[in-house]
Amino acid sequence: MSDATTNLLLPYILAAQAQKHVTHNEALRLLDGLVQLSVLDRDLTAPPGSPADGDRYIVASGATGDWAGWDLNVALWTDGAWLRLPPRTGWRAWVEDEKLLLVYDGSAWVGTTPASLQNLSLLGLGTNTDASNPFSAKLNAALWTAKTVAEGGTGDLFYTMNKETAGDDLGLTLQTGFVTKALVGIFGSDRFRVAVSADGSTFFDGLSVDNATGIVDQPQLPRFKAYTNYDNYVGVGTWTKIGLNNTDYNDQGAFDAANNYFVAPTDGTYLFGATLLYKANASTAARMRGRLVLNGTTEIRGAGGEIGGAHVSLATALGLQTMVPLTAGDTVELQGTFRAQDGYFAADQTSFWGSKIG
Repeated sequence: MSDATTNLLLPYILAAQAQKHVTHNEALRLLDGLVQLSVLDRDLTAPPGSPADGDRYIVASGATGDWAGWDLNVALWTDGAWLRLPPRTGWRAWVEDEKLLLVYDGSAWVGTTPASLQNLSLLGLGTNTDASNPFSAKLNAALWTAKTVAEGGTGDLFYTMNKETAGDDLGLTLQTGFVTKALVGIFGSDRFRVAVSADGSTFFDGLSVDNATGIVDQPQLPRFKAYTNYDNYVGVGTWTKIGLNNTDYNDQGAFDAANNYFVAPTDGTYLFGATLLYKANASTAARMRGRLVLNGTTEIRGAGGEIGGAHVSLATALGLQTMVPLTAGDTVELQGTFRAQDGYFAADQTSFWGSKIG
């Protein structure tokens, strides 16, 4: 019969043994050192200078002094001496200075996190995860950097995301308080989209790129083209707002046909243009004039002009174009007049257009 236990090598009290308390106390000392094993450090090759009773260490390779030959063993300071505890396969030790749990695999102490993370069903960094979000990370910064050529890499870095079919969704969801405020990706097709939302349910595409042609569209960009479907009569010397009661297009409803002017939906820089087609009344010496006016009173710089000399009815046209910064709520309207003889600004070809460009 052995005089010690198989796994922890605790000494047995033998039959007719004298000084039984010595054997018993030795077993308790070993148990005290091994049970709930927690070591202070695993990087020392020589004993520390002033150990406290009960201090434990995993001895690093290349040990010297009192630890010579104890590589990878547990060293326990007890009763004024170092006690060697040879590890067995499966022993677990908490390393206090690293906050790391190790397991002895029979030849080395290894981390409980596997070196190769393959086919994990769930992974959480700093937070719990679930089936809806198999990977979750709670942190304040993240870095992806390319492996350099000097390190054996290429210096490049690609982050690849893939979806099964064109009709599926693929992208980034950007949230505030877990309410989605923006989407970036290819959703329901392979067309690239940037969409925003105020409530996480209704989305507006701010940018859309056709993946087949590369053509960029801004679906929510304020833009319009308005025209008149009747001849606007205008007298001599009086600036008159042109009645533009129809639109070829009017994205975001920016042109107010009821009031015959454009209303800026947001601050920005806008480009405007207009065409005034002359139609004779009594004389072709009308000398028509046109301008774009801000908020009903101020002529926009660079947006006025006149045609002198004889006009040709339904052929002579005056073109206007300018760029102007606007504040949300500003209005821009088209006005016309005649300096010499009255006349008309003709239906259909008299038009006013504009778009936000910045």
